[in-house]
Amino acid sequence: MTLSMLYGEPRVITVGAQVLGEALDRQAVPRREVDWRPPLPGASAALARVLADPRRESANATAVGRILSARPMLTGVRPAREALGLGAGEFFHAGPPITWERASGPMRGALVGAMLFEGLAAAPEEAEDLLASGAGITLDSCHHHRTVGPMAGVVSPSMWMLEVSDAEHGGTAYCSLNEGLGKVLRYGAYGPEVIGRLRWMGEVLGPALAAALERCGPLDLRTLIAQALQMGDELHNRNRAATSLMVREIAPAVVEAAPDHAAEVLRFINGNDHFFLNAGMAAAKVSADAARGVPGSSLVVAMARNGTDFGIQVSGLGDRWFTGPAGVPDGLYLGGYGPHDANPDIGDSTITETVGLGGFAMAAAPAIVRFVGGEVADAVTATTSMYEITMAEHPAYQIPGLGFRGTPAGIDVALVARTGLLPVVNTGIAGRIAGTGQVGAGLVSPPAEAFTAALDALGDP
Repeated sequence: MTLSMLYGEPRVITVGAQVLGEALDRQAVPRREVDWRPPLPGASAALARVLADPRRESANATAVGRILSARPMLTGVRPAREALGLGAGEFFHAGPPITWERASGPMRGALVGAMLFEGLAAAPEEAEDLLASGAGITLDSCHHHRTVGPMAGVVSPSMWMLEVSDAEHGGTAYCSLNEGLGKVLRYGAYGPEVIGRLRWMGEVLGPALAAALERCGPLDLRTLIAQALQMGDELHNRNRAATSLMVREIAPAVVEAAPDHAAEVLRFINGNDHFFLNAGMAAAKVSADAARGVPGSSLVVAMARNGTDFGIQVSGLGDRWFTGPAGVPDGLYLGGYGPHDANPDIGDSTITETVGLGGFAMAAAPAIVRFVGGEVADAVTATTSMYEITMAEHPAYQIPGLGFRGTPAGIDVALVARTGLLPVVNTGIAGRIAGTGQVGAGLVSPPAEAFTAALDALGDP
C-alpha cells in the first residue's frame, strides 16, 4: 500500500473549504469533492442523543406519512366568530405568541385596524391605548387555533374564514380571505379604504363564496396545487396558476348562487394573483397538523413569524415554540424602498415551506426569481438543497423541471442540525412602519437557534 501511494497516481478527496480544491484544480490534479458541512454549533451532543433514539425512525415515518397522505378540501367559508368561537376583543395573530409591547409596526397596525373594523375604537389613537392597556383584549397565536394568517395574520370575529378539511385524517384548518394588493390590513394599513374593503368582504365576498361552495361542493386543493406546480407556481409567492384554476372551478357556482354580486366578486378575485395563497396556507396547515403529536418524531410541523420572532414547532414536542430573532429578507425592493424600510420577517405563510411548497418548490417556478431576486439556477439549487434536510418527496406535488420529482417535504430538525442547512423561505417584505404596505420580496433564513433549541428538547433524557 505504501509503494502504491508513492508511485501510483494520487486519489484526492477534498472536503469543506474550497481553497485546497481550487489550488489542486490549478495544478490539474484530479479530485473528488465531498459536500460536507459541520453540524450547527453546539448541536453535536444533542444530535447524538436524538439520532440514537430507537423511536425516531418509525415515529418520523408515521409523521411524514400523514403529511404526504393528507387530502385538503376547501369545504366552506364562515365568519371567524362562528368558525373559531372568537368573541369581542379577541384577536389571533401570525407567528408565536407576542404581546403589544413587543409587536412590530405591521403587527400593531393590523391590530389597530381590526379594532376599528370591529367597532371597538372610534380612532386609531383610541385603539392603540386600549391595546396597550390590555383591558378587554386577548391576543393569541393563530396556530393555537387551527388557523394561519398571512403577514400580520390578524383575525377578528367579523372576518370571514376559508375552512379546509382533511378528507384523509379528519382535521380542519382556517385562513382569512385575501384582501388583494395595495394598502391592506395584513401589512399594517388601517385607513378608511382598508376598513371599507373588509366590510365589503364580510357583506358580499364571504357570503358569495360560501353560497358557491354549497352549490358546487368541496374543492380538492391537493389536486389543484399539484396542477399549479406544473404550471409555474410554487404556492407561496407565486399563485397565478392556482388562482386561475380556482376561479375556473367556482365561477359558474358564483354566478348561479350570487347573481347580483357575481361580477364584482369574480373581478376582485381575478385582479389578485395571490387570492389562492390563503386557501393554500390552510391546506398546508391541515396537512401539517395531521403529523402533530407523534412521540419521538423530529419533524417540523410549523414555521411562523410575528415580525419579531421566528418560531418552529416539532411533532414530538407538543405545542412548544422554539424561537429566535426574525431576520430581514434579502431580495428585491419596490420603488424607492430599501433594506432600511423593511420589517423583520412576518407571517404564517411559511406553513407552505413546512409541507414542501414555497421556497422548497422554487424549481417549479423559474419566474419567481423576477420577484425575489437571483437567477433561475438559484431557484433550482434552493429546491435541490432542501432534499438534504427533509424526510420524503411529496407523491402529488411534483416538479416538471426535475423530471417530475416530488418536492422535498418534511423538515427534520436532526438533519438541519447535522448538515447546517437551514430551510429556504421566500417571502414578501413588509414595511417596518405600520401602513406602509409591501416594500419588496426576497429570501430569508430562519434563526439556527430555533432548531438547536428544539433538538436539545428532543434530546433531553
